[in-house]
Amino acid sequence: MSKMAEEKAVGGAGAADAAQQQQQLAAGEAAAARVRPVETLLRAAPLGLCVAAMAVMLKDQQTNEYGTVAYSDLGGFKYLVYANGLCAAYSLVTAFYTAVPRPATVSRSWVVFLLDQVFTYLILAAGAAAAELLYLAYNGDKEVTWSEACGVFGSFCRQARTSVGITFGSVVCFILLSVISSYRLFSTYEAPPSSALGNKGVEIAAYPR
Repeated sequence: MSKMAEEKAVGGAGAADAAQQQQQLAAGEAAAARVRPVETLLRAAPLGLCVAAMAVMLKDQQTNEYGTVAYSDLGGFKYLVYANGLCAAYSLVTAFYTAVPRPATVSRSWVVFLLDQVFTYLILAAGAAAAELLYLAYNGDKEVTWSEACGVFGSFCRQARTSVGITFGSVVCFILLSVISSYRLFSTYEAPPSSALGNKGVEIAAYPR
């Protein structure tokens, strides 16, 4: 009798876990439907910003009596171009992905969350590196006897500054997307129930205070 009672209890716990999972999936789909229009716009916005920043930087070149300078002469500016190109492609793909309704799953939410984090840090690092180059170009570095260059190549610096400013606009969009994907993941899906870990459970060591 005790064995039958135990089997019934396990079966009841399994049914409760399945019902809880169904509720989580339904909640995830409802949350995705509410934020889908806003998220789609936010995912499409960096596409235009990244392409604009990349186009401005690609055309950044100046020639005068002191010589010629181009974005390709500086590694930080080349990194900015590559990062904007990658983020523009990611923005295009994820905008189409978000616009099409599909069932919400834990694995998909994790993939979107992780990719949003990667590309947010990628474009943020590119913008920070380019901004540091601009700072040195405008102010120089007296400790290593680097003189400022924007007094000589003013047009080049202004165009680079425009590209960096547009890049930070896309950074804001990616940060908002990271917040949305993390909120959807961690607010909708809970940790696995204790029954899913087995009948023995998990032993947690207690340490004296």
